[in-house]
Amino acid sequence: MAERSQTAPEAGSDMGNDDAIGGNVSKYVVLPTGYCGQPKKGHLIFDACFESGNLGRVDQVSEFEYDLSIRPDTCNPRFRVWFNFTIENVKESQRVIFNIVNFSKTKSLYRDGMAPMVKSTSRPKWQRLPPKNVYYYRCPDHRKNYVMSFAFCFDREEDIYQFAYCYPYTYTRFQHYLDSLQRRNMDYFFREQLGQSVQQRQLDLLTITSPAGRWSW
Repeated sequence: MAERSQTAPEAGSDMGNDDAIGGNVSKYVVLPTGYCGQPKKGHLIFDACFESGNLGRVDQVSEFEYDLSIRPDTCNPRFRVWFNFTIENVKESQRVIFNIVNFSKTKSLYRDGMAPMVKSTSRPKWQRLPPKNVYYYRCPDHRKNYVMSFAFCFDREEDIYQFAYCYPYTYTRFQHYLDSLQRRNMDYFFREQLGQSVQQRQLDLLTITSPAGRWSW
């Protein structure tokens, strides 16, 4: 299992240095510095290798605090906003602070009361974190980049917790929704395939209009 974290950026490096961030973390175990042996309860395991997941790097700052770096958008390396990841192997009553340190936006709804989403195995409905536990600020420790920090307390050891920027809506879920609409055979809904994306995903053209109007072009 991997130890602790990837090497932290050198002083003066670009905090948006996404060259140091490869793919998503996969069952990534964070161990305390100098610790040898199997992970114990409270040695957090991070994962983002699932559809819509995004977490590229984890650095443990202290016993309770973690710096998290998110991967940029596929077609826009300067745009870094979305995050979605899971955490397991927690201890009951374990308190943590997560800092997402490489946001690309200077303005965010997090400054106006918005809060990240959380759910867990035993509580599968998404809920917002209390806004009082969320902070969005310019951080001198990260070259004055904007950082979003939130505090959280794990309360069930057997649960897997998931955190996200907002409600995830995956490509697969969207395709299932379009399939359900198509099966209803509505005469005002038309779905056609335009082609495929770079990643070989279907690109749909949706037309919603009266049947007569559709053929009058």
